[in-house]
Amino acid sequence: MRFLTAGESHGQKLVGIIEGLPSGMKVSKAQVDEVLRKRQRGPGRGGRMAIEQDEVQLISGVRGGLSTGAPIALEILNRDWENWEKIMTWRDDADLESRKVMTPRPGHADLTGALKYRTEVRNILERASARETAMRVAIGSIARQVLNALGVEIRGHVLAVGGIRADYVEQEDYWQRVEQSEWSVGDPVAEQGMWERLSIAREQGESLGGLLEVQVHQVPAGLGSHVQWDRKLDGKLAQAVLSVQAMKGISFGIGFEAGERLGSKVHDPIRFEEGQGYRRASNHAGGIEGGMSNGEPIILQAVMKPIPTLYQPLDTVHLETKEVVKATVERSDICAVPAALVVLEHVVAWVIAEAVLEKFPADSFIELQTAWQDYKSSLLGIEL
Repeated sequence: MRFLTAGESHGQKLVGIIEGLPSGMKVSKAQVDEVLRKRQRGPGRGGRMAIEQDEVQLISGVRGGLSTGAPIALEILNRDWENWEKIMTWRDDADLESRKVMTPRPGHADLTGALKYRTEVRNILERASARETAMRVAIGSIARQVLNALGVEIRGHVLAVGGIRADYVEQEDYWQRVEQSEWSVGDPVAEQGMWERLSIAREQGESLGGLLEVQVHQVPAGLGSHVQWDRKLDGKLAQAVLSVQAMKGISFGIGFEAGERLGSKVHDPIRFEEGQGYRRASNHAGGIEGGMSNGEPIILQAVMKPIPTLYQPLDTVHLETKEVVKATVERSDICAVPAALVVLEHVVAWVIAEAVLEKFPADSFIELQTAWQDYKSSLLGIEL
């Protein structure tokens, strides 16, 4: 599979094309819209989210609720377009001066993009904006529907926001608490601390980052490959996660702590269980060894930096006068960590679905499902 997206933050719409989805797969528009709304919610979100009410339109590749095997085209309209049409229109009478950006924001793509493309900053920030992730969530939702139909479960939670760290004790109702939490955390004490930290950041004109975790369950051993650097599953997941705006690092399993432990406290002993096949006694590797899934849950963590747009802006340089001035303030969020978790879950879903179809090439979903089940069954008693 592959996909492309296009569109600007204040453009007319976001568009996407998915190629390679097998035919006969149930595609739910309602499920896509649900995760798009979830992406827009969360504490600390800005005024833009009150304007947009994202809804996907399926333009092609789906008929009667089933994929046809042809490319799937999607679009998400920007409701704010009506306020920006004269500025963002493709026509040669576009108003290029009224929202021209001459004071690039530290931490954004503004200045580097303008230097690289030799263009006005507005042209850079419109595409570099995290608004672009709305379409990637929509595309990832369709990939996630493929995985759900195969029994693969993806879930995520927030581990920290602004230095407030949640306790992760996976009790019986832990994930239910995560689902009900506006912060996507399972620790009520930490959640209260996050509200307080958000209030302080708002008063100070600051922004907050955090730590997020995504888990993928019921994935068999053998997705990805060790034979070339660009086929390694952890490498592909890392690239996808770090492509999301504001993500600055990723780790798997126990992550960077592995560098501080002895080898015997890092690697996972191997067992064989009747009816279960080969298993690990622990999962410090996070479900990936040698660039391949090993049958344990895939667990990754990502760190999100605070959003660079600050309502108490940092110093920058005016692009014409070269004088030190305060950076531009575009409408922005104070904290988007829970929203970013929704994005991460769906870029991860895409990579896993892509790896599934790489291992089990299929033109129809029935063909994929049969190959998937046969392979999983073979792993239970495979002789090496």
